[in-house]
Amino acid sequence: MPKTVAFHTLGCKLNFSETSTIARDLEAEGFEKVGFDQPADLYVINTCSVTDNADKRCRQAVRQALRANPEGFVALVGCYAQLQPEEIAAIPGVDLVLGATEKFKLADYLGSLEKQTHGQVHSCEIRDADFYVGSYAIGDRTRAFLKVQDGCDYKCTYCTIPLARGISRSATLAQVLEQAREISAQGIREIVLTGVNIGDYGKGEFGNKKHEHTFLELVRELDRVPGIHRLRISSIEPNLLRNETIDFVASSKHFVPHFHIPLQSGSNDILKLMRRRYLRELYQERVSRIRQVMPDACIGVDVIVGFPGETEAHFMETYEFLHALDISYLHVFTYSERPNTPAAEMDGVVEPAERRRRSKMLRSLSEKKRRQFYQSQLGTERTILLEGENREGYIHGFTENYVKVKAPWDPALVNTLHRVRLTEIDTDGMVRYEPIPAGVPA
Repeated sequence: MPKTVAFHTLGCKLNFSETSTIARDLEAEGFEKVGFDQPADLYVINTCSVTDNADKRCRQAVRQALRANPEGFVALVGCYAQLQPEEIAAIPGVDLVLGATEKFKLADYLGSLEKQTHGQVHSCEIRDADFYVGSYAIGDRTRAFLKVQDGCDYKCTYCTIPLARGISRSATLAQVLEQAREISAQGIREIVLTGVNIGDYGKGEFGNKKHEHTFLELVRELDRVPGIHRLRISSIEPNLLRNETIDFVASSKHFVPHFHIPLQSGSNDILKLMRRRYLRELYQERVSRIRQVMPDACIGVDVIVGFPGETEAHFMETYEFLHALDISYLHVFTYSERPNTPAAEMDGVVEPAERRRRSKMLRSLSEKKRRQFYQSQLGTERTILLEGENREGYIHGFTENYVKVKAPWDPALVNTLHRVRLTEIDTDGMVRYEPIPAGVPA
């Protein structure tokens, strides 16, 4: 009987793409993939360590695996595994911990899959993580997450990612295009470009520090790949989102009008404490440029509340800035202290209850912004891509500009594109639509 393996991924789209690559490698070694809630010989947990909550979820995932099979071999990879290998090796039931340079060689460390009395650690100095491993994830047959870049050379004072993933480095342009063609050949309708700092694409492309290509060159070449219906850019730093890239997306054949741009704070004082590489004025310029050339674009924003030194005045500066900004939704993160970061040693600690209050205010603002954006799209004609999951009798999908739509479940609609008119916002905040008469191309 073939050995079975189950996967659980925490954190970002980049982690999902890397989990899929590890899964394909193990399947090539003869493993059969099963669900994480099923008994398996091997459980692989790809960890995240961006917040304190991510660490807790890692421990929960280990317990979940052991409930499914107490004798299952548990292997941990990912950011938390690199940052705190001995700590997570001591979690009851963990058998193997692999660092940043070892995670793609998991099969070499498996052996007989016998449970260990203590987790075995194979980690590295993060400076050794200076090579690039390409990966992509195909989740629900409708979209794929394509990794184009890894690591980060920025020194934001709250962030552990450079400690967990190493220096900025990129896939070669030829590798990205080859993987895009592979994805397209499998009938996938949408590709999402992902990485740690994708706007820095081209640095370390051939193992050196200079840029061989730019992010703009990357998107131009991808736009020419035949068979791809949609290309979407994941989170990109505002200082690296050039006007030339915005203008190209506005006129491209396949890139969709959707941007997710981290802000983190609307206060220049706090941005400086965070060591971000821009001020709020530049961020406002980027949003204005997008609105100028793509009035219906969806613009998402990352923001952190409760950073050390963030007074009530600083927070209200952020709140008012976002309230006035023509954006579509927020991803709100409550600051949590991370070991070995400068921010963890800063004065002006914000009390947890106050962090939660500020987070709640911004989440409420996000709901209003999203509702306003959806309202502005009613009556417009859009192309929707419908996904593969039956959720309580409905099929869901997204327009090119990231409006979430719903319709009664029909399996024949999975992974199909349709030209529709958006008609109303349902009670759950999603949008209903009506089809455009036949003969109008999607």
